[in-house]
Amino acid sequence: MWLFKNKRICVEEDGLEKAAGRFGAFLKRKDINISLRVYFIDAMGAMAYGLFTSLLIGTIFSTLGNELGIPFFIELADFAKDATGAALGISIAWALKSPKLVLFSSAAVGLAGNALGGPVGAFIATIIAAELGKLVYGETKVDIIVTPAVCIVSGVAVAMLAGPAVSALMTAFGSLIMTATSMQPIIMGIIVSALMGIALTLPISSAAICIMLNLGGIAAGAATAGCCAQMIGFAVMSFKENRWGGLIAQGLGTSMLQMPNIIKNPRIWIPPTLASMITGPIATSVFGLKNIPVGAGMGTCGLVGPFGIISAMPEGGASMWIGIALVCFILPAVLTLLFSTVLRRIGWIKEGDLKLQQ
Repeated sequence: MWLFKNKRICVEEDGLEKAAGRFGAFLKRKDINISLRVYFIDAMGAMAYGLFTSLLIGTIFSTLGNELGIPFFIELADFAKDATGAALGISIAWALKSPKLVLFSSAAVGLAGNALGGPVGAFIATIIAAELGKLVYGETKVDIIVTPAVCIVSGVAVAMLAGPAVSALMTAFGSLIMTATSMQPIIMGIIVSALMGIALTLPISSAAICIMLNLGGIAAGAATAGCCAQMIGFAVMSFKENRWGGLIAQGLGTSMLQMPNIIKNPRIWIPPTLASMITGPIATSVFGLKNIPVGAGMGTCGLVGPFGIISAMPEGGASMWIGIALVCFILPAVLTLLFSTVLRRIGWIKEGDLKLQQ
């Protein structure tokens, strides 16, 4: 009896192993690789490009249009910003090596995800929708209907489910920022600068947060300091790995390009964050820098942050210009380079840790 039961168990285990092997082969054939690297390094890295080629470039053109009085730039900016969700969806699906039907269907998923939960909502919805779309792709004779339907229905459903939770999280983060703005200027400068800088590098829209909160005055100046510290800081400390292309991409583009590397080694986030905690109170208490909401969360991206300071302080004088130079450019570069040198010497940051994905 014991031998019979043991034999049956062996047969069942062998059957499970074969089933698992067949399922694994099926996933491999569908080019589905369920791993943290694919979702949080490859997909998030591509997402940074999607965000820059829509929302961020749109904000840059909007600022230029308003500052230079060019209506065409303002209209162009609206189109670019309206495409944010679609750009996010397509960029994430592309990183997952999605076939054409899934790739193009992800535009609608990204739109829904971004509308209901911002960039994070688009990220979650597109990953699930793209992987499900890849599962059914090529399995029926009516692919052109089934694949987009599965992709869009699943993606929008996930966006509707995840959206409220993501929105609640963003509201809580905004409340934390607003609480900090009521504190003493030095403390406020440290907290707001650090939090907004972190938000800029994360796959969420720091600009959208500042606009949502209508963040202005010296609190917006602190936010600008934090965003500049992240962008200029990462650009300078990674110059050895990424040279001039990386310097421009991060310094005038977005520090979110470093998110895949931050996931692999979170310690690389320490230098620019420490720098932001120094430049923030300098911005608020020494120079009294102010900004407008749209400029507060952009940092040096397209120089929107510095332009915003100029708009908010039309009679700022020499003190304002010195403050912009030090807080937005010089101090972030010097401080981040100093902190990163220390971390490299103790082995917390190693060669290649800051190399951008191509």
